[in-house]
Amino acid sequence: MPEEQHQDPFEERLAAALRDTGDAFRAADRTALVDSGRSRGRRALTRRRTGVLGGVAGVALIGVGGAMLLPSGNSSDAEQSSAASRTTAQASSSAAAPPVSGDAILKSLKELLPEGEYGASDARGTSEQPGPYAQVVFDDGEGEAAISLGFGRVEPGSPEVGQLTRCPDDTFVPYDSCASSRLDDGSTLRLMRGYEYPDRRVDTKLWSADLVTAEGQHVSVSEWNSAAEKGAPITREDPPLSTEALKKLVTADVWRDVVAATPVTPKPSVPAGTSDEKRPPAVSGEDITKTLVGLLPAGLKVVKKGGQETEFSYVVVDDGRGASMVQVNVQHGMDDVAGQLYGSGETLPDGTLIATSQGIGDDRVPGVVMWTVDTMRPGTDGFRVVISEFNNGSAHARPTREAPALTMDQLREIALSEEWDKLR
Repeated sequence: MPEEQHQDPFEERLAAALRDTGDAFRAADRTALVDSGRSRGRRALTRRRTGVLGGVAGVALIGVGGAMLLPSGNSSDAEQSSAASRTTAQASSSAAAPPVSGDAILKSLKELLPEGEYGASDARGTSEQPGPYAQVVFDDGEGEAAISLGFGRVEPGSPEVGQLTRCPDDTFVPYDSCASSRLDDGSTLRLMRGYEYPDRRVDTKLWSADLVTAEGQHVSVSEWNSAAEKGAPITREDPPLSTEALKKLVTADVWRDVVAATPVTPKPSVPAGTSDEKRPPAVSGEDITKTLVGLLPAGLKVVKKGGQETEFSYVVVDDGRGASMVQVNVQHGMDDVAGQLYGSGETLPDGTLIATSQGIGDDRVPGVVMWTVDTMRPGTDGFRVVISEFNNGSAHARPTREAPALTMDQLREIALSEEWDKLR
């Protein structure tokens, strides 16, 4: 049975959260720590979660689902997505397929699009680095629209498949509609309609389709109602391709041939001494949610909760005066960045490190504030608990109250609770 999710109208994707670092979903969600020390993969995830939102330091808060790997429309984003997909791919071609040129990919794209006129176009073939993609400016008579096409590979059954095909949590990745379904051939398809900027500072619409085959081949299509992803005026009411047309385009057999012809980048070997084998397993999101809810003060109603499979969870609470989002990151192995995180903070008698902050939560939404208590337990495992709260109920939403629901003292009490030590 197809598994579908349909959401009420709202802005789309935190995609601009990652495509928007610095202005530039994909970008600055409420996220990013530091990128140093052992286990680069975990650090990259950490950086996504605790960092800068429109230039404002914050603690990560986007769930893995959807935000990081959504398709992009420009070449630099397509390159990053394609390179990342190939790097994580475990499948390899049994025999080298003939290369496919950028011109051939572009020709196939135009043949599959409805009748119309074409403006600027660009493409890269399977033998070019960092991988194939194509984009065109298309006009069906209703106005110019940018359409982009990207390719990659992911390991079948891996978390990346879910990231690409699951409808994300609309607390962090708002969208107008999203549907995820399993096709007869075992592929998974996600169709999303939303906006280039989740905070709607510009009403550029972004509609996308992601297909991941049972073999891990990834094809993505994105379209806009303007001639460019960013920086171009809106030229039409909606992007040109309907949901059915997007589905037909992304599932075309020719694209699987393109992925098959793309060389597989060998996965880099892990240097000796960098294995995570001795490190405790990642804390489950379910356990974080349960612990957080149990530590909330009386009088708060939990109106929503969610997160991701490991290391992060959130709840939206309401004390009768408006919604407030509270989120928690729980991580092991963070001792190598303690100096950067707590250098000007406080050290308790038992050696626990604490850093606190109160500031702007989203500089693109006036009035949003973010309060944070960041702690690291003593010992060699670098066990870190970070709790943050906002005076709104979802990313990029307008404030629902003047201040967050919990006081800084209450945040501190929750962060320092011995209940978290049970998750070490």
